[in-house]
Amino acid sequence: MGNTFGHTFTITTFGESHGGAVGVIVDGCPSNIEITQEEIQVELDRRKPGQSKLVTPRKEPDSVEILSGVFEGKTTGTPICLVVRNKDANPKAYDHLKDVFRPSHADFTYQEKFGHRNFQGGGRSSARETIGRVAAGAIAMKCLKKLNVEVLSWVSHVHTLTSTVDANTVTLADIESNPVRCPDADAAEKMTIEIEQARKDGDSLGGIVTAVLRNVPAGLGEPVFDKLKADLAKGMMSIPATMGFQVGSGFDAITQKGSEHNDPFYKDGDTVRTKTNNSGGMQGGISNGEDILFQVAFKPTGTIFKEQDTVNMKGEEVKLSAKGRHDPCVLPRAVPIVDAMSACIILDHVLRHRARKDY
Repeated sequence: MGNTFGHTFTITTFGESHGGAVGVIVDGCPSNIEITQEEIQVELDRRKPGQSKLVTPRKEPDSVEILSGVFEGKTTGTPICLVVRNKDANPKAYDHLKDVFRPSHADFTYQEKFGHRNFQGGGRSSARETIGRVAAGAIAMKCLKKLNVEVLSWVSHVHTLTSTVDANTVTLADIESNPVRCPDADAAEKMTIEIEQARKDGDSLGGIVTAVLRNVPAGLGEPVFDKLKADLAKGMMSIPATMGFQVGSGFDAITQKGSEHNDPFYKDGDTVRTKTNNSGGMQGGISNGEDILFQVAFKPTGTIFKEQDTVNMKGEEVKLSAKGRHDPCVLPRAVPIVDAMSACIILDHVLRHRARKDY
């Protein structure tokens, strides 16, 4: 119920932020895909806490264990279970939140829905749940390499700061060149200063992650409700702290006329191409062979150290100043999560499409 994503390539995440472990069960993965624990670990290391002064200081190695579905270095086609043990959990740090609802967190809504909630770090609503997504995404990326599909995302905005990045030429090395994961070095330096200042002020910042998916085959996406852009939107909006999703020209499309926004087709050898890419690589919710472009907006981290108004379980108005270890800006660690969800969604549609048309 709400813990599984995908149709053919499915991921089911499990675990809580301060429980024994978190992880994922991947089902529908093709057999004979070479995958190692080390390859999955590379992606988890990009997401893990404590990797720079810009993120939460929680010290977790996030070491992955492959419990099933991989034999002699290759997938078997059976369910893959990946587990990451929580090593630096500190549940007692959340005792003061047992009867209090944190502003802009899922505390109140989980209490209303289930009548019983895990108040230690937010339980299932914690971003630590995304470990399972990133681990699954590493497997999906390995599968997509056979099609030469490349998935890249980066921090393009933090608060009011923007960057200048060419989506056609940006590389993973560019993205990983600084802790902010913004390929524009000048913008990254300014973002670093602003994030550090927000931390000192006990506050937080939001921003935007931009993504480009290259070499995605034409024809991916299902009519009518499982359009590729619809599944991308659902996948991205399921990531904690997301507030918006736009593909291609997005909301800027309203400022253009049809004659300006339409993407004219032309023939490039045996391939049909578009002269522009306002549609973000999709028409009718189906990939057209161009790069898929989209953006995901993330809100400022809900947990801040400034005093805020809230209520407790009795409905009494109280004041709350958060404690614990938290990111002043989720954007740098959101990048590998966006990558992972992108890979899982594209692979899912590749496998669904193969039931209709053989590559």
